[in-house]
Amino acid sequence: MKKSMLSLVAVAAMAVSLNATDYRADKPDAWTAKTVPTSIKALYGEVTPAEGDITLKAPKVASNGGAIPVSVKTTIPAKSIAVFQDVNPESAVAVFAVPEGAKAAFSMKIKMKKSGTITAIVEGKDGKFYSTKLSLEVALGGCEG
Repeated sequence: MKKSMLSLVAVAAMAVSLNATDYRADKPDAWTAKTVPTSIKALYGEVTPAEGDITLKAPKVASNGGAIPVSVKTTIPAKSIAVFQDVNPESAVAVFAVPEGAKAAFSMKIKMKKSGTITAIVEGKDGKFYSTKLSLEVALGGCEG
């Protein structure tokens, strides 16, 4: 009984991983784009995001630009959430596919070499796009901390 239950869990985990989107492979230009608008266009095409219920959090002043804690969440039924920044050579930071039935809430640590703006884009299941921005200061030292 225990062995068959573990097999069932393994099969379920494989099914979830097989349905995951590999944004780096599918949209490689988004990861080499030098500006946020260019990266968004490479990832999603020509979109005009509206304001929506998105919470983007980071410290107002990051003492270590090499490890800035950032979280993003939304109540919008989301297909994906993407995070961008406007100071490093490449703008795209991360794209998260939101599994069916999961909460759209993610946390990460990002690098920023100097003060700038973080942008979050939510791709809604309704086919619309939503965004929010957050400015933050990086203390002297940037990514070197």
